[in-house]
Amino acid sequence: MASQKPSLPYTIPGLSTEAGAEIIGILQMRLHSLNDLHLTLKHIHWNVVGPHFIAVHEMIDPQVDQVRAMTDDLAERISTLGGEPKGTPGSLVADRAWNDYSIGRAEAIEHLGALDLVYTSLIEDHRAAMTATEELDPVTQDMLIEQLRGLELFQWFVRAHLESSGGRLSTAGASSEKAAASAAADQAKKQP
Repeated sequence: MASQKPSLPYTIPGLSTEAGAEIIGILQMRLHSLNDLHLTLKHIHWNVVGPHFIAVHEMIDPQVDQVRAMTDDLAERISTLGGEPKGTPGSLVADRAWNDYSIGRAEAIEHLGALDLVYTSLIEDHRAAMTATEELDPVTQDMLIEQLRGLELFQWFVRAHLESSGGRLSTAGASSEKAAASAAADQAKKQP
């Protein structure tokens, strides 16, 4: 679901107010997505259990910190473009097109399986935003590219726990967080 385009009295030099409004709409949805990711990562951090608890618990916090920095960059870009970043929980819930993270207290591998799907969806949407801003505003696109670099790295950290020695992801083909969590747990049970 796209955020409604604002009406702008001004934007940055060299950009029309219409283009500025379009970019702001794109960035607002990325801001909502990353705010949601920040909360989801903390939820995982607090609810992970099992023998790999400490590894996952400690892997998550640096991701939280970097995602929070990404949200700040997005919000400041929206403001620079003449918009008003919306960072309240109510606006996030009203605008989002996805459901809350569906895994509660669970084994580390289950959370990692579900988190793989979260990252996949988020990265796909960030890539779409990157493409949409290519012609409109290369400065915004550059910021999104840098964020993608970090998000893809975080997903690699997650996937390293889900990948077999043959290169197969336990979450391959999973269409829901619960299915991905279950598939990851099943693969882990088969390993020594």
